[in-house]
Amino acid sequence: MVLCAMLAAALMYADARFTRMEPVRAQLSTLVAPIQWVVSLPSDVLNWGALALSEQRALVDENRRLREQILTLSHRVQRMASLTAENVRLRELLAATRERDIPYITAELLSLDPDPFTHQMVIDRGRRDGAYVGQPVLDASGLVGQVTAISAYSSRVLLLADASHALPVQINRNGLRFVVQGVGSYEALNVQHAPDTADIREGDLLTTSGLGGRFPPGYPVARVSSVIHDPGEPFARVTAAPVAQLQRSRHFLLLFPPAMPIAPPEGELAAPALEAARAVSGALVNEETR
Repeated sequence: MVLCAMLAAALMYADARFTRMEPVRAQLSTLVAPIQWVVSLPSDVLNWGALALSEQRALVDENRRLREQILTLSHRVQRMASLTAENVRLRELLAATRERDIPYITAELLSLDPDPFTHQMVIDRGRRDGAYVGQPVLDASGLVGQVTAISAYSSRVLLLADASHALPVQINRNGLRFVVQGVGSYEALNVQHAPDTADIREGDLLTTSGLGGRFPPGYPVARVSSVIHDPGEPFARVTAAPVAQLQRSRHFLLLFPPAMPIAPPEGELAAPALEAARAVSGALVNEETR
């Protein structure tokens, strides 16, 4: 034992004082590596088994949730089939224009803004993919926000929760229109200037109204969580919770809604109107002379 201790001290001294011991140490590390691997093998096997069991349990739970979700969605699809057919018949009866499917592309989360006073994220779609400033962004549950800046391969998205974000919405139940604004929290949105006598209730679904031409109509935005009536105040305090999973979603959809028709300038509109008025007045004069 004393001999081994003296040999170890001599080796440590030689390793500290001379550089020639580095190749020897490297060779010894190579020789010892299989022994270290064999010694650590039982613990690695146990860790792998525990991880595999936990992942399997998580997969089983996720599979169960997905099956329940499939059943729920299939029930809704069965109901929506008849409603869609009825909607088509009514549109044909009224000679209304048929709604077109909105094209989209998928995107994935790259990073979140670390600033606690802003609510923004970066996604992996950019100018080369057709993304543009003002483009609506959705997840599997509802509206997430809109694109505010783009680069060649990525885009920055302003979330609904940001205090600087507002958009027009309507109540899905009765069509009343309001403006929803973020408050800097992922869990709440403010419904601005809701009259105290307005027919708005807890649980009402707020969807995009299509006003302003940026967000297409009909996409879910939030659900009313509280309505507080203050006696003597003209407006009620209405709070809504976003339906989108702003803190958990990693995959998104970027919509490409059709361009809104733009009204012609005043000068271009005046000439055809003037010609039509002259034609009508000329026809009236001819009838009077007859």
